[in-house]
Amino acid sequence: MASSPNDSHPVDDIPVPMLDVDRQNGPLRGEIDAAIAEVIDSGAFVQGPACRKLEQAMAEYCGTRHAIGCASGSDALLLSLMALGVGPSDEVVLPSFTFFATAGAVWRLGAKPVFADILPDTMNIDPVDVARKITPATKAIIPVHLFGQAVDMTGLAAVASQLPIVEDAAQAIGAKYQERRVGSLGTTGCFSYYPTKNLGGFGDGGMITTNDQQLADKLRILRDHGQQPRYCHSLVGVNSRLDTLQAAVLSVKLPHLQRWAIGRQRNATRYRDEFARLGLDHEMGIPQVAAGCESVWNQYTIRIPDGRRDELQQFLAARKIGSAIYYPLPLHLQECFAELGYQPGSLPATEQAAAEVLSLPIYAELTVSGQDRTIQAIAEFLGIEYATDDAQRAA
Repeated sequence: MASSPNDSHPVDDIPVPMLDVDRQNGPLRGEIDAAIAEVIDSGAFVQGPACRKLEQAMAEYCGTRHAIGCASGSDALLLSLMALGVGPSDEVVLPSFTFFATAGAVWRLGAKPVFADILPDTMNIDPVDVARKITPATKAIIPVHLFGQAVDMTGLAAVASQLPIVEDAAQAIGAKYQERRVGSLGTTGCFSYYPTKNLGGFGDGGMITTNDQQLADKLRILRDHGQQPRYCHSLVGVNSRLDTLQAAVLSVKLPHLQRWAIGRQRNATRYRDEFARLGLDHEMGIPQVAAGCESVWNQYTIRIPDGRRDELQQFLAARKIGSAIYYPLPLHLQECFAELGYQPGSLPATEQAAAEVLSLPIYAELTVSGQDRTIQAIAEFLGIEYATDDAQRAA
C-alpha cells in the first residue's frame, strides 16, 4: 500500500496518535475564531443565539421536532430520565458494556440499573436479553449505539412494548438505522459534544432530541433549575445549560460532520479489506456492521482472543501507534455497583468483549501511511508479512 502524496516523511518516523483533534480543528480555525468573537462581542455567554441556532440545526439533522441543549452528554441522559419520572424503586435496563455515564445517570436518581448482555458481533445491547430483564419495576430502557453503530431498534421496540426508550447516541451522531438517524428512533436521543466525539466542541456540551412536545417543554425547564418564568420553580431541576461559546464552535463544525463521517467510513473499509487480504480476519475479530445500519465509526474496534490483547497494545505503543481499550471492566463488575450482586460470568458476551477489544486510529484525517503502519504492526505481531508497496503487493 503506497504512502499518501501528502505524507512527506518516511512511514516509520511518524507517530500515529489514537486521535488528533488539531487536524480537524486547524482548517476551521478562522471560522471558529470569528464565531467565538461574535459571542464575546454579544456578551450572551449562556443560552445565547448560537445555542438556539445549534438546537435548530441538530433537530433538522436528526429528523426530530425538538433539540434541547445541555451541559454534557451525561446530563442529557440524566435530564431525559428526570423528565420521564425515573426515581427510587424504578429499574432501567441498559448495557454493561458502555461508558460509566449511562449507568451513573440511573444511579444518581436512586433507580436501579439492570444490566443486559450484548450481541457478540456488534457489541450492542441484545434485545433478547433485554426482554429477560424487564420486570414490572422497569421504567425505561437505554440502548447505547456503541462505537458509532445503531442498536437493533426493531428488535428492541418489539420487547419494550410501551416502555420509553432513551437512546444513548453519544458515540453515534449521524449514524443511521433503516435510513433514519439515531436520536429520532426512541423517546429521546442523548448526544455528547466532548472533544473526542465525531462532533466535538472545545469542552463539555450535550444535546437531547425528541418528537414529544410536552417532554421537550419539560426538558427545557429541568435544564435551567426547574424555573419558568425566572425565579418561579414548578420543578426541581439542575444547572445544565449549554454554553454559547460551545454552541458557536459546534455550529461551525456541524456542516462538516458528514464529510468527516465519510473519511472514517473510508478508513474502516481499508482496514477491513487489508485485514481480509492478509487473512487477519481469521486471527482476530473484525468489526461487523449489521444489516440496515450505517456506522459513523466513532471507534474501529478489533478483538484479540487468547489473552493477547494487552500484549498487542504494548507492541503498538512501542512503535508509537496509539490504541485504546473501550472498556476494560464492564459496569456490572465495577466496585460502586457491587451491592447489585452481579458476579463474574453474569454477562458472558460482555465480559469476553472487555477482555478482547482494542480500538485503532480511525479519525477522518488519519493518513494512508499512518494506517499502513498500524496494519503492518498488527500483522507483524500476528506473524504475517505485510507489504506496503503497491508494486510488491501486485506481484
